[in-house]
Amino acid sequence: MSLPRQIVICFFLLLAVVGCRSESDKRIQGYVEGEFLYVAAPSGGRLQQLNVEKGDDVRFGQALFSLEQSPESHLLEQAREALKQSESERDDAKKGSRETEVQALEARLRQAESALSLAQTEFDRQEKLTKLPGVTSKQDFDRSRATRDEAQQKVLELKSDILTSKLGAREDKILSLDSRVKLQQAVLKKAEWDLAQKTQSAPASASVFDVIFRPGEYVAAGRPVLSLLPAERVKVRAFIPEPLLGSLRVGQEMEVRVDGRTDLVRGKITFISPRPEYTPPFIYSRDNRAKFSFLVEIRFAPEIAKTLHPGQPVDVRISENAG
Repeated sequence: MSLPRQIVICFFLLLAVVGCRSESDKRIQGYVEGEFLYVAAPSGGRLQQLNVEKGDDVRFGQALFSLEQSPESHLLEQAREALKQSESERDDAKKGSRETEVQALEARLRQAESALSLAQTEFDRQEKLTKLPGVTSKQDFDRSRATRDEAQQKVLELKSDILTSKLGAREDKILSLDSRVKLQQAVLKKAEWDLAQKTQSAPASASVFDVIFRPGEYVAAGRPVLSLLPAERVKVRAFIPEPLLGSLRVGQEMEVRVDGRTDLVRGKITFISPRPEYTPPFIYSRDNRAKFSFLVEIRFAPEIAKTLHPGQPVDVRISENAG
């Protein structure tokens, strides 16, 4: 083989080695991670019903599980009855006396007016008799006048009672009853909320990653019953060497190779750590810079994220189409 031909072959072999090294330099190892949603009830109780199983896909708002509700149901009924009683007392105070009570007062007034009429007649007769000598005494005249005056006061008193009975309670008492009604309304809303919290729904469309409790088991307040993994919370974490950091930016497209798949999946960088994950304990020389690595997070479209599994190892490389 002639010398020029040997030189040409060596040149192409060198290009191939450089190309392979360049390709391997752009490929970084990473792994899939999920940010789980843990669904719990704010109050404890025995798990009564479980509507999903591990691996199920759930929609936003879909019922997931229910805890026993007897205590909260009783408190809700008590709150409703207390509100009805408070509203009844307030409305009754605004109405004033009942119609039958007013009618009784009016009947007593008519009796008092009749008594007044009779007393006035007797007083007038005694007044005329005092002008005739020896027919009546001053004592009888004074007695008739006192009886007439007492009858007048009785009539005035009953008229005042009737007017008052139609006015209802005083304003400050009505305000107090209004405040009591508002308090009972707040208690009722709290009781309704407590009962509603015994049934938990999916806070997002997701897949059920794990079921922690089973029906019949007691669940403490705030303890998760199951965990969900929404597609938008699946991401790839990779540690990029410092020499490649300058070529990356948030929103840039990256290619990810997953074991068992022949195609590459594409995602976008959503986070680049501002701090290195490893810092050598000596001067930052040019040779040592390669020991720096920066965390990069990559997220995907929902249809791609659903095919990835937390803990799965992947290879990440900068997309050739990244602009």
